[in-house]
Amino acid sequence: MSAELTVLVLVVVVALAFDFTNGFHDTANAMATSIATGALAPRAAVALSAVLNLVGAFLSVEVALTVTNSVINIQDADGAPRPELLGDGGLALLVVLLAGLVGAILWNVLTWLLGLPSSSSHALFGGLIGATVASLGWGGVKWVGDGSRLDGVIGKVVLPALMSPVIAVAVAAVGTWLVYRITQGVAGRYRENGFRWGQIGSASLVSLAHGTNDAQKTMGIITLALIASGQWTDTGSVPFWVKASCALAIAVGTYLGGWRIIRTLGKGLVEISSPQGMAAESSSAAVILTASHLGFAISTTHVATGSILGSGVGRRAEVRWGVAGRMLVAWLITLPMAGLAGALTWWIGRLAGGGALAAAVMTALLVAACWWMWRRSRQRPVNRHNVNEDWDGAASPDGGTTARARSTTEVEW
Repeated sequence: MSAELTVLVLVVVVALAFDFTNGFHDTANAMATSIATGALAPRAAVALSAVLNLVGAFLSVEVALTVTNSVINIQDADGAPRPELLGDGGLALLVVLLAGLVGAILWNVLTWLLGLPSSSSHALFGGLIGATVASLGWGGVKWVGDGSRLDGVIGKVVLPALMSPVIAVAVAAVGTWLVYRITQGVAGRYRENGFRWGQIGSASLVSLAHGTNDAQKTMGIITLALIASGQWTDTGSVPFWVKASCALAIAVGTYLGGWRIIRTLGKGLVEISSPQGMAAESSSAAVILTASHLGFAISTTHVATGSILGSGVGRRAEVRWGVAGRMLVAWLITLPMAGLAGALTWWIGRLAGGGALAAAVMTALLVAACWWMWRRSRQRPVNRHNVNEDWDGAASPDGGTTARARSTTEVEW
């Protein structure tokens, strides 16, 4: 097997691993509120979310094409392929993609360990940007498009990242206020029970929307790797096997359930009622689906968190701003920290001599680091049995006295 083909295989495998971590990292975006209010049992919630993520991944490719065409400059100013990237079967670009994926996965698993709902999307873009800058300099990143439309990292990633959570907060706040205003004459018990059924529908829509946005990003990475190696030439479409494998990877990750982050979003920000939950989920779905249609690679985590905060503001409920502040810090540092991880990974690969050996070293470091973090998570397990315990009565996943699960032999993803 040639060096180029070996690295391509590793890129595909690690990309699917990122898709898997994206699934369990972002399950909370769709199902945290439904689990917190009791609208769905924890295991049923993640199973439903997995199926709908699988379906949603096949509904659109706009975001995938953004990742393929709007992050790394694979052409020079004259529109010709860049030989430093695409020469030798695209080996240099494949190594950059692998380093970026390693940086993204490391940040995803670390924030999962800490129970912080940071952005998998920004981890991915940060890792890719860091590895690209380390390899090619700042000019290797496509910061802006051709000027005729919003494109590049600024237009497709940065601006949506700033706008989407603000829009989600506003929409959820107004929606929650309207829900309570319209149903204020309904007895609380009947209102809660009725909206729990509504939550199942709205949470399902968020899961479907998540599949249309987040699964696409891994499709874009694999498609770019195939283009680099000469296995694919169409920059306007995605191979079917890539769609299917990415859809399956994110669905399996979703089914495992990111219980540590589900706990933070469902219990840590605000005590959620069923009307709040439905308003938050509906707001998230509307924003994510709109962004997917426009090809904006937004953070579904930012949107979901903004919607939950907005629902608390709309109800005038107590918001735990200390927890929200920790999340904001994680948001702000995700892209640069994942970028640093991607750049360091690329440099380690360069020290290893580049090529297939570098790819093997980077992959081995990723496996070792993830194994260590998983072992750390076993010290204070969070799973479907204790995910809904009172926030003040049990600590958050990153410290304190979180209750032990019924069986510590379970895998506590």
